[in-house]
Amino acid sequence: MNFVEELRWRGMIHDMMPGTEEQLQKEMTSAYVGIDPTADSLHIGHLVSVMMLKHFQRAGHRPIALVGGATGMIGDPSMKSAERNLLDEATLRHNQESIRKQLAKFLDFNSDAPNAAKLVNNYDWMKDYTFLDFIRDIGKHLTVNYMMAKDSVKKRISSESNVGLSFTEFSYQLIQGYDFMFLYEHEGCRLQMGGSDQWGNITTGTELIRRKLGGEAYALTCPLITKADGGKFGKTESGNVWLDRRYTSPYKLYQFWLNVSDADAAKYIKIFTALSREEITALEEEQAAAPHLRPLQKCLAKEITVMVHSLEDYEAAVEASGILFGNATSEALKKLDEDTLLAVFDGVPQFEISVDELKAGVKVVDLLTEKAAVFASKGETRKLIQSGGVSLNKEKISDNETLVTTKDLVGNKYLLIQRGKKNYYLLIAK
Repeated sequence: MNFVEELRWRGMIHDMMPGTEEQLQKEMTSAYVGIDPTADSLHIGHLVSVMMLKHFQRAGHRPIALVGGATGMIGDPSMKSAERNLLDEATLRHNQESIRKQLAKFLDFNSDAPNAAKLVNNYDWMKDYTFLDFIRDIGKHLTVNYMMAKDSVKKRISSESNVGLSFTEFSYQLIQGYDFMFLYEHEGCRLQMGGSDQWGNITTGTELIRRKLGGEAYALTCPLITKADGGKFGKTESGNVWLDRRYTSPYKLYQFWLNVSDADAAKYIKIFTALSREEITALEEEQAAAPHLRPLQKCLAKEITVMVHSLEDYEAAVEASGILFGNATSEALKKLDEDTLLAVFDGVPQFEISVDELKAGVKVVDLLTEKAAVFASKGETRKLIQSGGVSLNKEKISDNETLVTTKDLVGNKYLLIQRGKKNYYLLIAK
């Protein structure tokens, strides 16, 4: 597999230094991507770089994931309007271990193959490097003029917000450049990859390697991912879409990809999956023939949910989706864990009811009017039940005298009321 060709047809190349493709065709090459460890989970914004490393390993090359423990203590000015909060070492180490576990879903760290992936942390080689040694050994090789010419620096200095650029952040590209040089010397790393906003920082590294070591290193960046409507990729109303289920449930991750537009699905399926060109072409033809069936979105959502979590989590997400949008049974509802149930019914009206009253049993008509104001009147409720328009936990209620008890609670806490096909109400017993 030709790595550059693979990335090219997937639309994943923005800039590439001359000689990069020739280097990769010549021999197995090591390349690294830097990952910011400011959280103990990756989010889907990181996935582009991670997929680059995945394709790199698939092509027979050796991927290195660098967790920026040292640079995470400073903050990268690229595309940022203000400095970030600085983290302590214990937090960074915890974040690194969490990120490693997530990366292991995409990269092979444990095989005996010569291109097994490696995880490094730049804090390990920066923590004992004194400031005086650093500015003497590294700082003298790059001029301020060279560093000031970088777009990320120019944008911050000319920013109308008058935030300016601290010396700490200004030095970021020097430290990232030294990372590249360190990996060049100690890991034989010849290539750094990242988003297009990193081009300036990456080329500072290639320049430092050239000036200090007389060596030749390369740079390759991918485009920053955007949405077809101009909105920011990877953000929802509740914030980032995370890979850790504690922050974004598998169901919500699945729903995120399932609900992207047709134009975005056609782009994302190339970037965020390892499906072949033939498989993607076949899906595109299916989409063109029957866009309402959304084969691209369904396949995209499946591939990513399985890759990030598991096949079981994907199947549970599909089943959960069926509860809200299809003809799922009460058994499917009862199989949901609490987080998924709350995620599925996020935004539907909720009512609190007394668990003690349910122990004795409450008539369904009283429950839906007096105990929880789901319906306006008992008369309306009776009519709806008689016409088959009310369901409890996905089962139609046929008798106005039905008693609802604690035995009906899903997860010992919830009752799901449905009016017609689309109107849901969640009753929470406390």
